[in-house]
Amino acid sequence: MTYLFYFGQFGVLMPYLGVFLDGRGFSSGEIGELFALITVARIAGPNLWAFLADKTGRALEVLQLGALLTFGTFCLVFFVNGFWALTLSLALMMMFWTAILPQIEGLTLKCVSGQANRYGRIRLWGSIGFILLTIFTGKMIDTFSSDAPIYVGGIVLFSLFLVTLFLKEPAQDKSTDPHQISIWNKINTPVFYAFLLSAALLQLSFGAYYGFFALYLLDLGYSSQATGWLVALGVLAEVIIFLQAGKLITLFGVKWILVISILLTALRWYLLAIAANNPVILIVSQVLHAFSFGMTHAASMHFIHHYFGNKLQSQGQAIYISVGFGIGGAIGGYGAGYFWQQGQGAELTFTLAAVAAVLSALSLLFVSSKRM
Repeated sequence: MTYLFYFGQFGVLMPYLGVFLDGRGFSSGEIGELFALITVARIAGPNLWAFLADKTGRALEVLQLGALLTFGTFCLVFFVNGFWALTLSLALMMMFWTAILPQIEGLTLKCVSGQANRYGRIRLWGSIGFILLTIFTGKMIDTFSSDAPIYVGGIVLFSLFLVTLFLKEPAQDKSTDPHQISIWNKINTPVFYAFLLSAALLQLSFGAYYGFFALYLLDLGYSSQATGWLVALGVLAEVIIFLQAGKLITLFGVKWILVISILLTALRWYLLAIAANNPVILIVSQVLHAFSFGMTHAASMHFIHHYFGNKLQSQGQAIYISVGFGIGGAIGGYGAGYFWQQGQGAELTFTLAAVAAVLSALSLLFVSSKRM
């Protein structure tokens, strides 16, 4: 249920935060800047929380505290308005939000002993939550107003906090591995630098999709509910691929799963750039979400778990989120807002996103498959 509510909140905010901000009178440039500024909180936040979790050995308590503070700071959006007030409230929320996922992932991977097939079956509940809440929120926008996402989001975040209170910490591994005492020995390697560069470029490419996809479809004449169904279709494809993720990773290996999936992501963005007004092409592009997020996420989690081991798991997860989703996401959000130009630059923005995805795939080509 933690995955369901955590990623369900993404289903509320990822497609519709831009719609909410547009309803408050924000320009595309301001929306891009706000996305970039709140994403910056994902750079330092994950490492601070992971350091606390690893040093205290209380990952579950860090998770619960993060969920409570996320709900509390998110509620500020009900009382403030204006660019800087909303930016500050959402940035604070994001700072505490970053405490949640690394702990969920770390606890889950410990429970399943890093088995990709078992992880995929658990993780798919996040995709189910995303689907349900994306469709529901789209309907709420059409029925009520563009403020609907913040009301739905508040309920979801409170539910997430309640669910974390029923979790139990898995048994701690008391063994000491002398090769894992310093995380720097794991970070300072060509293979990990290449992985981080690829992750950052991939998340950079998502900037236009996260910030402006719903607004793009509204400009093309699609309803908010239709947008919700299209986003849900992408996540449904993700659910299906998660069920097969373990077998595919075992068959092809982490490196080639990432390279192929990221190249399909580049194709997805290019299709959105040139043919989003065609419903069939739009559906195809959304099905590719199975690879652009589903397979890349499963392969990345598999790599991080085996690369860092249990002792440094939280810090490894945090570095991945900080660099990939933090730095890459912030640059992608700001760049998308800069090039979007109230929708006039949509084709250029998604084309540049496709280029970023191609560069992400290329950064992994010269990494040894065995090292990953």
